[in-house]
Amino acid sequence: MTTLLDLWTVVLVSAGAVFYLAGTVGLLRFPNALTRLHALTKADNLGLGLVVLGLVPQVGGVIIGIKLVAVWLLVMVSGACVAQLIARLVRHGSDPAP
Repeated sequence: MTTLLDLWTVVLVSAGAVFYLAGTVGLLRFPNALTRLHALTKADNLGLGLVVLGLVPQVGGVIIGIKLVAVWLLVMVSGACVAQLIARLVRHGSDPAP
C-alpha cells in the first residue's frame, strides 16, 4: 500500500511541477500583463493543488493534511485578490509589466 501512495505522490507532485513550469513559460512568453496574469494564476493554482493532493497521503496525521489544504485555499483566495488588483491597474492604463 505504501508503494501505491508513494507512486501517487510522485505522479501528482510531478504533474504540479509541470503546471508550474507551464505558468512560468506563459509568464515569460505572453505579450501583455492580462494574458500573463491569466496564465500564471490558473497554472499556479492547479499546480499547487496537485502538489498538495500528492503530499496529503505522506503527512503524519489528519491535522497536517487539513493545514496543507487550508494553505492551498488561502493561496487561491489571495491569488484571486491580487489578480483582480493587477487587472484593475492594467485596465486603468498603467501596465505594470509592459
